[in-house]
Parts: sequence; structure tokens; C-alpha cells
Amino acid sequence: MRLSSQSGSGTGGCYFIFITVATRHIEFIHIDHFDQHYYRIPPPERLAHLVEFFWETRFENLWEQYPRGFSDAQFANVGYTYLINLGNPYVMQVADKRYTMKGDGFLPRYNAIECFHKPGNHIFGIKFRISPVIFEKKIDFSEYQGYIFPLSYLLAPGILGQVKQASDFEARINILCEYFTQLIHNYDGAIHPVHMVSEILERSFQNNTFCLSIEQLAADYGISSRTLQRYFEVCTGISSRQALQIMRIRKATSHLANSPDSFHYSQYGYYDHSHFYKHLKSFLANNTLEKAEQPHLQLLSLLHK
Repeated sequence: MRLSSQSGSGTGGCYFIFITVATRHIEFIHIDHFDQHYYRIPPPERLAHLVEFFWETRFENLWEQYPRGFSDAQFANVGYTYLINLGNPYVMQVADKRYTMKGDGFLPRYNAIECFHKPGNHIFGIKFRISPVIFEKKIDFSEYQGYIFPLSYLLAPGILGQVKQASDFEARINILCEYFTQLIHNYDGAIHPVHMVSEILERSFQNNTFCLSIEQLAADYGISSRTLQRYFEVCTGISSRQALQIMRIRKATSHLANSPDSFHYSQYGYYDHSHFYKHLKSFLANNTLEKAEQPHLQLLSLLHK
């Protein structure tokens, strides 16, 4: 399932080249750009424990402003994204690897990413906590590491074709919601690791309980910590600790970026400002950004305005 590192092969090629863009938009810093130039809606309630949101680019009015293109940089997240290419090829950087995306891909989201856009780019995406395909196929997402993978095995070709031919964003969402709902319905009532992992993720996010040990979490379900850890790796691709700590710093960073007046590090279990500062700086150390940008300092400056 790994992509070739040679240019022009498969879904995309891995490149170690420098791409010149006039403008870079950074998650949590350029909030208006991400709010205004992406469609983004949550799933219906029946899918909310698995699908975080559906999204689609809306760049039609940006090319006059950015004739040389632009890039959008985002930080590590939990889960993964299905990338469905509705336009021209684009370049996606994952950590220190770059891929030319001609087709559709599966993107694990535990690394920082940067997408380089040019006129003609049009992308539809699904951001998952856990993909419902895990109910249908024997998939271990911990085996999907360090690359963007072809999407063909994870989404039925017929459904993928329907999504691409759909008339608009809403129609694409309706097709996928019906498809994912049927996958879940086929396993309704079954005890499945997905239920445990998704419940822990949701409860931790809602209650800001990001520091419970794997032993404490496993005890709630009457299973061993080793078993629960394996469930996390299979379902999310990463360990329970990594998943919860990414969720923790993302929620804290979003709060700081959007509502600095009501933010306090203790709300997210940090012992003091230094503890939060170290985690924030580490989290925002996106290797695609120049050192001069220092997004952690830009965000922390909001506390002093």
C-alpha cells in the first residue's frame, strides 16, 4: 500500500523539492481564511462518534488575489482524512515528505501537514475520528504510517465515483452519510473495539480528562490495559496517550486562539504556564514553517492584549 517515491507514479510521488508560494495560511493563526474558504459541516448525530466533519475547498474567489498560489499549514490531529481530488493535481507535505496528489488518498493526521494550492485545485475531504470501514474490513490503522496511501481499498469504487459525479457539497455528504450509516447498521448491537475507543475519545474531549492512565481507562471496560492499547492503535493508528495529548493541546490551542480572555492553562490540566508553554511550543513546531513565524509566540501574545 505504500506509495512509490518516484515522481508521477501511483496516487502521487514523494518529493524533496522547494515550492515557492506567495502566501502561507497557518491553522489557529489565520482563522478567517480557514473559516471562509472551506465548506465544513459536522455529520448527523448517528455518525458523530466516528466522523468529525466533512469539508471542501472553496477557492474560486482567491486566485485573483493569489495568482502564484498559496499554502495552508495545519498541525497534528487525531484520526485521519480521506482526500478526494475533484480538480487538478496538488502538492501535500506530510512532516518532511512531499507528495504530488493526482488521485485520491488516505492521510493519517498525527503529523503536521501543509497543502500547496494552485488554480484548478478542488478537494473534498472527510475528517474521521475512526473510519466506519473498520466494521467491514479487517484493517489495522497502525500499519498506515508515514505516507499518504491510495484510497481505493478504504472506499468502495462505486461510492467514490458517485461522490465525484455529485453536483455539489451537500449531495456528496448525503451519498457518504447513507453509505457509512449502512456500514454501522450492519454491525448494530455488536460489541466492538470501535465503541470503546470512540467513547473514550468523546468523554475525554467533553470533560477535559486527557491525563487518565491506560490502566484507569481499561478498568472502566473490564479489560486489560494491553488490550485497550491495542484497540487504540488499530482504530486510530496511534497510542491512547498520543491521541489524548493531541486532543488536549488542540482544544487548548483553539480556545486560546478564539477566546483568549476566557483561557487559562489549568482548564486543560496544565500545572503552570511553563508546562503549557512547553507543550504548545512542541505542538506548533511544524517543520514546514520558518522559525521566524513562531506561531506559539503569536498565540501567547493574545493573553497580553
